[in-house]
Amino acid sequence: MATPSSFSITTPIFYVNDVPHIGHAYTQVAADVLARWHRQSGDDTWFLTGTDEHGQKILRTATANGVTPKEWADQLVKSAWLPLLETIDISNDDFIRTTEPRHEENVQKFLQKLYDDGHVYDGEFEALYCVGCEEFKPKSEIVDGTGAFEGEKVCIIHSKPLELLQEKNYFFRMSAFQDRLLALYEERPDFVQPPSARNEVIAFVQQGLDDLSISRSSFDWGIPIPWDSSHVTYVWFDALLNYITAAGYGSDEAKFDERWPATHVVGKDILRFHAVIWPAMLMAAGIEVPKQVFAHGWLLVGGEKMSKSKLTGIAPNEITDVFGSDAFRYYFSRAVSFGHDGSFSWEDLASRYQAELANGFGNLASRVLAMNVKYFDGVVPAAAEETEADAAIRELVARAAVAADEQMERLAVHEALASIWEIVDALNGYITDQEPWVLAKSEETRARLGTVLATATEGLRALAVLLSPVLTEATQKLWVALGADVALGELRAQNLREAGAWGLLPAGTKLGQLDALFPRIETAE
Repeated sequence: MATPSSFSITTPIFYVNDVPHIGHAYTQVAADVLARWHRQSGDDTWFLTGTDEHGQKILRTATANGVTPKEWADQLVKSAWLPLLETIDISNDDFIRTTEPRHEENVQKFLQKLYDDGHVYDGEFEALYCVGCEEFKPKSEIVDGTGAFEGEKVCIIHSKPLELLQEKNYFFRMSAFQDRLLALYEERPDFVQPPSARNEVIAFVQQGLDDLSISRSSFDWGIPIPWDSSHVTYVWFDALLNYITAAGYGSDEAKFDERWPATHVVGKDILRFHAVIWPAMLMAAGIEVPKQVFAHGWLLVGGEKMSKSKLTGIAPNEITDVFGSDAFRYYFSRAVSFGHDGSFSWEDLASRYQAELANGFGNLASRVLAMNVKYFDGVVPAAAEETEADAAIRELVARAAVAADEQMERLAVHEALASIWEIVDALNGYITDQEPWVLAKSEETRARLGTVLATATEGLRALAVLLSPVLTEATQKLWVALGADVALGELRAQNLREAGAWGLLPAGTKLGQLDALFPRIETAE
């Protein structure tokens, strides 16, 4: 069994120019499952998320809507981004906004240190800028426009014309860290994952790094540069620092030492900021680089990346209002191979809900509890002599629990859930093979009936614990129905790394009523 340790995990802080779609929620759920797993394994866990509220795009969006940037951000955070956390049952420990004093003040401390140490200089700059990305685009991401934008240079990601900006800016000497970054990737192969992301980052850095413009003087919605208030901080330079300002950098060094370094879960479209710019910034400041940067793939709808502008954005509550938050969390944890692109379809979601959740797990739980009520007056029966079939279940539970923990350590959420689901499938097959309804017909086979139902019930106990980081509502209902809250204590207090132990739910435990965990959903023809 792994010894408890500390585990810090972050999502990107999300840009408040619009409301969240399921692509944002997918990132949140993945990080939340990992945080819950570590927290319930006894690890000192810290989970951070939040919102990015500065920059030209926010300024333009707010102006177009007739409000100040701060009013726009306040309204969206309150009406959309904080409610999202409740909609999909996120267990974050902190929520950082880049307009908070704790962030703005310590961003200025960080900038001043880099300036004092000679890592920042001023210079003239002219380049093509994408407002959507809030980034001066590298040549590899600039393409010729088509249709209405023919004859113009457009961003490969947003397909919108780039703006030629010419400013006097302050620059971070990022080029000086090229060799140190390449050495980092070489010495720590798991620093950037999955391998495809690592290869992409290495290739990018090997081409040579330019210095990074870190200020803007053409607008004022941002954190002022501490030594020159006529400039504001480049939004990405500001935003990346949220990971340490929330952790205590500049304000609480003891807390910072506990929470840093962290694992960053990001979308692959912002990989370069997190795996190149961010560690270079930290190296310059003499701060430890992140523990890991893990880039997940895009969610595709109809073959295209999720996008509000292309009308492929789906609001999370469109799914949760029909299927519930557990189904949302399960689907995106299981159906998408974490680290690769995944396709979302309503048909696949509905199919998995019915086959895997309702018929697989939900029906298993209700059948076992109903037979305990019918044949043993609603208490957990005592197990008699163990057969090979019973031992196979016991051994599978132990094996699956160990495998799932190892897979969660690797951030392979989908693999961990598949390992746990082997128990669901095995228990369904076990009940079919053992035929407890036949065993119940004779007093001579009553002891065997007790063993079969004790085995199945103990398997449900293990499943309730192992699945609790994903199916937060259903597992709690099952835990109470098993009488485990009385016999063993709260579900969230059960150590996940001990979930595979056998015989924890005592014989004689009084069982309760269990309503359908995943009710039938009527779909329109």
